[in-house]
Amino acid sequence: MRAANANLLVALLGSGLLLAGCGGGKSVRQPAVLETIDNRTVTIESAWRSSSGPDADDLDLGLTTVVTDDAVFTADAHGYVYALNRDSGKRIWRTDTDLRISAGPTVEGDQVLIATRDAAVLALSRADGKELWRSTVTSEVVAAPASNGKTVVVRSVDGRVTALSAEDGSQQWITGRTVPPLTLRGMAPPLIAGPVVVTGLETGRLIAQRLSDGETAWEAVVSVPSGRSELERIADVDARMLLASDTIFALSYGGDVVAINRFNGDERWRRSIRSYTGAALSDDGSQLFVTAEDGAVWGLQTENGAAAWKTEALAWRRLSAPAFHAGHVAVADYEGYVHYLSPRDGAIVGRSRPLGARVDATPVVDGDRLYIGDIEGRLAALGAKAE
Repeated sequence: MRAANANLLVALLGSGLLLAGCGGGKSVRQPAVLETIDNRTVTIESAWRSSSGPDADDLDLGLTTVVTDDAVFTADAHGYVYALNRDSGKRIWRTDTDLRISAGPTVEGDQVLIATRDAAVLALSRADGKELWRSTVTSEVVAAPASNGKTVVVRSVDGRVTALSAEDGSQQWITGRTVPPLTLRGMAPPLIAGPVVVTGLETGRLIAQRLSDGETAWEAVVSVPSGRSELERIADVDARMLLASDTIFALSYGGDVVAINRFNGDERWRRSIRSYTGAALSDDGSQLFVTAEDGAVWGLQTENGAAAWKTEALAWRRLSAPAFHAGHVAVADYEGYVHYLSPRDGAIVGRSRPLGARVDATPVVDGDRLYIGDIEGRLAALGAKAE
């Protein structure tokens, strides 16, 4: 298993909070100062705020917000799971699991799935939050479970992938891979793509396994570990993967963004960008937006990975994964600011501060709303319109 202190150290390093230069350099990575927006074209409005958000810390990077047609679902590190009204943010139900929740929720069918630091996976009723079943996996879980309504797939920090029955939580199969001695804390949630589940590994690889029995369907290289030290060789695939038609987009802290054929794992293109946060697609699927480890934001063409633009205006501001909202690229930062960028050239065209603390979780878009939560448990629903 991975040492907790090593994970926390590397999580902080990846977030840009430690001193620059692993060899003892003393220069501090200073977050970019926010400049006045000269060409503001977007107004950001807060529809509502709630205190029932993904309250977390640097050890709980797997907490998420899920928006469905009937509610907004979220959880906190203290054991509470919430269902909120989409329009007002008012609570529909709250469940106290009395557990240390570290990942989720995931919503599929009539189930809300969460996972914990103590290796528990729970299915709750979507209607009222009552526990449906509980299962134990091999170790702590820091990535949201995946489900297709029949099978629930969970990745643990010891490198094992466990498939559970969505009906009662019974184990269907389990496999394992060796985990390097030093990795980032956090994992990409498993991605179910038809008959297979795709998992991002700490070795910089993707593995697709058959949902029926766990057998390997294909493997693909996202990034090859390189360097003389364990720190230099970190190549985790930690960001949430994206599936668009027949292509999977995967990102690695090792320094690559890769487009991969979902059916056989063949590489379509790659781009040299180091990321542990994530990416988003434009509504028409022609652009891929990536937040890099150093706070740069990239706009790439999905057809071939060519860079349309790159902006460093938000360097080292601990950016969240991007979201595509109201025709713009939205990213949140360590101070709770939300920045709207032009998808054409990356220029900042709008800004608001609906929250007061760091936003780590990926912002979620549903219809005309953008939902974001900070690490102090606040959740906001935002709208945006052209000025």
